Amino acid sequence: SLHLRDSDEETENDSVMMEGDNMTREQIEDEIKKIKEAHAEDEEFPDEVDTPLDVPARKRFAKYRGLKSFRTSSWDPKESLPPEYARIFAFDSFARTQKHVVAKALKVEQEGRDDCAPVGSFARFYIKEVPFHVASNLCAASRTAPIILCGLLQHESKMSVLHFSIKKHDSYDAPIKSKEELIFHVGFRQFVARPIFSTDNINSDKHKMERFLHAGRFSIASIYAPISFPPLPLIALKNAAGTGTPAVAAVGSLRSIDPDRIILKKIILTGYPQRVSKLKATVRYMFHNPEDVRWFKPVEVWTKCGRRGRVKEPIGTHGGMKCIFNGGLQQHDTVCMSLYKRAYPKWPEHRFPANV
Repeated sequence: SLHLRDSDEETENDSVMMEGDNMTREQIEDEIKKIKEAHAEDEEFPDEVDTPLDVPARKRFAKYRGLKSFRTSSWDPKESLPPEYARIFAFDSFARTQKHVVAKALKVEQEGRDDCAPVGSFARFYIKEVPFHVASNLCAASRTAPIILCGLLQHESKMSVLHFSIKKHDSYDAPIKSKEELIFHVGFRQFVARPIFSTDNINSDKHKMERFLHAGRFSIASIYAPISFPPLPLIALKNAAGTGTPAVAAVGSLRSIDPDRIILKKIILTGYPQRVSKLKATVRYMFHNPEDVRWFKPVEVWTKCGRRGRVKEPIGTHGGMKCIFNGGLQQHDTVCMSLYKRAYPKWPEHRFPANV
């Protein structure tokens, strides 16, 4: 918990409006650039974003919110769901459903029912509602290789949110960005997906989105896809730039099916102390107008050197603010504010690879 002491002692620096209130937009941008360059040797924060000068932060980041604790703060999994969630299927208990479906399939296989084709027999299949280009490609492929048909278990024709444990393949050097189109080969099925990557946080019901799939470690890839029952292996393919030949980009396995898994995109707004007095500091460049300061005032701030604090009030007309911290602030420190919004996979424009 924070123990923030608000001193009634006002210094001359606290009460004087900042000299930069008359700076032009170009001067502000130049000064922000110089400050960022001066802090370039600090630890890199991949979530840092710049607050735009031409759009109020309360509008640009309207979908974001602060969290007191990423691990323990609550987040309603049913809140403000995207339109795609009206097209997917969810289970009350996926483990129980999987057990029932597999048992039912084994029972049918063992009974040898009359409506099932026996092993070793010939059968003729009629397939309806297949896109013409898919049928043409399959007919052409059948001249050189056999076509394999696989029966689906109950629910496997429905769409849901699937989560895979995934790792970038050692032979693939190009970056793999979240929501980028990949070809997922899952078990015997192949389809196009646009995954988002996230950490696997076993101590929390919330997981941090990753903008890229990093080499050397496992992440979770979440996609809209046809339901499948684990365990199933995954091979993720990506079309090489300028060629139509896909390359193996990542490998993994199916972990779970859960539309309620909360994946949060994190951004960090940064500001820089201009004046420091005991536990108080005047911070600039996190926001550019006093209305934004008041809007984000309830969100806790922290520094790269380990201090935590809160916003007390705006100062001046260009987004300066007075902050109070739980310890003395160093002049070269950076003041940060973490904001979060829920992220979802992107629905693919087409279900099958273009060359199928």
